[in-house]
Amino acid sequence: MLLRVRPDQGNRLLMTATEDTHSKAPATGLRSLPRNVWATSFTSFFNDISSEMVINLLPLFLANVLGVETAIIGLIEGLAQSTASLLKVFSGWLSDELRGRKWLAVGGYTLSTLSKPFFYFANTWLAVGAVRWADRVGKGVRTSPRDALVADSISEDQRGLAFGFHRAADTGGAVIGLLIALITIWLVQGGALGLNESTFRTVVLISLIPAVLAVLSITIGARDVPVGEKRERPRISFRSLGPRFATLMIIVGIFDLGNSADAFLILRAQERGLNILGILGMLITFNLVYTFVSTPAGSLSDRVDRRWVVVGGWLVYALIYLGFALAGAGWHIWVLYGLYGIYYGLTQGVIKAMVADIVQAQLRGTAYGSYSALMGILDLPASLIAGVLWQGIGPWKGLGPSAPFFFGGALALIAALLMILVMPADE
Repeated sequence: MLLRVRPDQGNRLLMTATEDTHSKAPATGLRSLPRNVWATSFTSFFNDISSEMVINLLPLFLANVLGVETAIIGLIEGLAQSTASLLKVFSGWLSDELRGRKWLAVGGYTLSTLSKPFFYFANTWLAVGAVRWADRVGKGVRTSPRDALVADSISEDQRGLAFGFHRAADTGGAVIGLLIALITIWLVQGGALGLNESTFRTVVLISLIPAVLAVLSITIGARDVPVGEKRERPRISFRSLGPRFATLMIIVGIFDLGNSADAFLILRAQERGLNILGILGMLITFNLVYTFVSTPAGSLSDRVDRRWVVVGGWLVYALIYLGFALAGAGWHIWVLYGLYGIYYGLTQGVIKAMVADIVQAQLRGTAYGSYSALMGILDLPASLIAGVLWQGIGPWKGLGPSAPFFFGGALALIAALLMILVMPADE
């Protein structure tokens, strides 16, 4: 046992069990991060180079090439994300029961890599949906074990830094992937407003190289960390994760119901007049901001109550979604989408660090899986609601594409208020 003082807890002492990997007083800074954090970060870097090249063009391929309506695009994204998130609870629980994270993560990355070539051959929305679903199955298998592996490998003092750095590496890969896609589109079709079929298929082929590198990075670089004794009665139990975890999930769930797929932001940009190159430039700006904010935000959350960092991110989100609703030109969307990276940087890694703070080490895989499963259950209605609101119904009739952004911003404000008033402070 080791006594440690957390900076955000004054003189309160926390008795925590520490693994062999961090039994000494932790060093500070990125150089002190352990091997598994670097290995999973490189894996996410390469995987996002591959994924962002394709996934951000997918709604444009569906709308411009296949002529699919926004409600169907929302259905495809909602089903894909929901499938991934529901699988995360099982894969996280399984990693707890096996007391091993690495090979489940390797299997998930491998499945996603094997599915990507089929985007090249897809020529109907059903085929695109099937490939997208298979890719998300791989994500569902890998994400919870990978996040638990990061949490198992780092001391509490640097948990926010580790998850922030992992997110920065992930989004750094997105920047590279989008730059490759931008250059490819510029060479193949110039500054056309819509996406051509041949351009999309060329990008798919290029994306296969970093996908393979992602699998190799985690296979060679990562190693499992002991996580304690196996539970006597193996079962998936949400109740065992505790009331603080349940409270966090309810609040995050309210927010997520208004957080539809970012595919709608891409369609909004095109609807406001941005061509394909402009949209890719916008996405690059977003990922650059996300990359630069993630690590400092994670480090900040190690020194202050993590709730306030998340609340700050949600308030930024609400303001930006109001801007998306009122935007009158393509360049407005570009600027707003760049600032949108601040919200991501402030919240994505920090919420994962909060989950690790709340639950026991032996239950982290189940916790991350449960968190993702709940979000996944809401992804489908969130995307369907956005697609229907975009087309105009009931009291939202007449707002058109602005409607889903007013809705999302309102729920973000409610969630931020609940995080302040209802969520217990760090113990």
